[in-house]
Order: sequence, then structure tokens, then C-alpha cells
Amino acid sequence: MGIYVSCNSVGGLFGRIIISTLTDFFSWHIALASIGLLSVLVSIWFWFSLPESKHFSPKKQLVREMIPALSRKLQNSTLLSLYVIGFLIMGGFITVYNYIGYSLMSAPYNLSQTVVGCIFSIYLVGTFSSTYMGRLADRIGVAKVLCLSIGIMLAGGLITLNGNLYVKILGVAILTFGFFGSHSVACSWVAKSAVTDKAQASSLYLLFYYLGASVIGYMGGKFLSWYSWNGVVFLISISLIIALLLAVVLFIKETRYKVCTANES
Repeated sequence: MGIYVSCNSVGGLFGRIIISTLTDFFSWHIALASIGLLSVLVSIWFWFSLPESKHFSPKKQLVREMIPALSRKLQNSTLLSLYVIGFLIMGGFITVYNYIGYSLMSAPYNLSQTVVGCIFSIYLVGTFSSTYMGRLADRIGVAKVLCLSIGIMLAGGLITLNGNLYVKILGVAILTFGFFGSHSVACSWVAKSAVTDKAQASSLYLLFYYLGASVIGYMGGKFLSWYSWNGVVFLISISLIIALLLAVVLFIKETRYKVCTANES
């Protein structure tokens, strides 16, 4: 899962660099059309390159059968906590990347679209962190690593408040490291926690994940217009503090479960 998420970071990096560069040389219309066409071509290649399914028998599932299963997933406290964490961390991450460009292109930095796009090469930090944190979770436990990753995210967001350009970019890099680590751990934990209908449990996580990008990402624009960059950092900090508290609760719950299991054995 960590390797899969690391590829997400590479895609995000190239998407932002292509969009910003084409916008500078042509227009945002050309930029969006180009990335859209590229996505269609890659989707066609993906469709024809997929291997045949193995050890899997497709079956039809009626909506009336799916709803109770979805309800059971939402009643599972561990899964629900992970869904909300996904909502909050993705919302915080996408808000930073959506709006920091406005800050960097205005005074006192006055950077161009292309330069801002190149700054997004720090996405590559996530390529490393998702795999590294995934392996670390295998060694010391998913709950510990999830708490650590969200804490790193929060620290990175606060560092971006510094007015120095290089320190601000360092803060974004630290936040990126924490995000991809926490996302890969949370995503894999969902699959491990679901006893049945694992694909459905994972799809619910992604639903919450992208809802976070939509809702908090939208609010980030409001906070930017109301309170400038400080307002954006305030919004993501509140989101990440809530996510961290949920991760701590999961850590306590997992620790108690291990103690009880050890005592019984």
C-alpha cells in the first residue's frame, strides 16, 4: 500500500508541474485540456494492460444488500475513526497545495506559475515517506506510526507560517512527508480492520478522503480570503489536531487490546 501511495505522489507532482508550466506559456484552458487528454490516454492504456483476475468470482450485489453492509462499517468505531482521519488529513493536505501558490505568487515572493509548479517537486518527499512509514508500521505498529505521521503533518503546517521563503517550503515538505505516511498507514489499516467486504471498506475510506479534499479544500479558499495564509494554517491545524486526537484514541484502544490478549494467553 505504501508503494501504491508513493506512485500517487509522483502523479500529483507531474500534474502540478505540467499544469503550471502550460498555464505560464499558454493559458489555464490549454493546461486543463492537456492534462485531461493525458488522463484519458493513460486510462485507455490501463484498461487494456490490466491482467485477468485470479482467485476471484464476480457476483451481483443488490443495493438493499449493500446498505446494511455500509451501515455496519460506519458502526465500527475503528473504521469510522479511520474514515474521519482520512477526511481530515486529505482536507488539510489539499488545502495547503491548493492555496499556497497564491501566497507565493504575491508579494513579497512574486514567484511565477512555473516556479511555483517546480516547488511542488517536494511531492517526491511523499514518494519516500509512504513506503518508509508503511515499513515502519510493520515493525512498531500502525497506531504509533499514524500518530507520528499526523504530528509531523501538523508541525509542517505550522512551520509554513514563517515568512522566510525557504523555511516556508521546508514546512510544506515536512507536511507532505507526514501526509503520505499517514495516508498509506490509514489506508492499509482500513483493509486490515474490515473482517468482511474489504473492498467496500476501502471504498468508504476513499469516499471520506475525497470528501475532505472537497469540503476542507473549499473552506480553505474562504479562510484565505478572510485571513490570508494565517487563516489557511489555522483551518488545517484544527483539522489535524482532531485527526491526531482520533489517532491517539486508536492507539490507546490497540494498546489495551494487546494487553488484554497477552493476559488471556
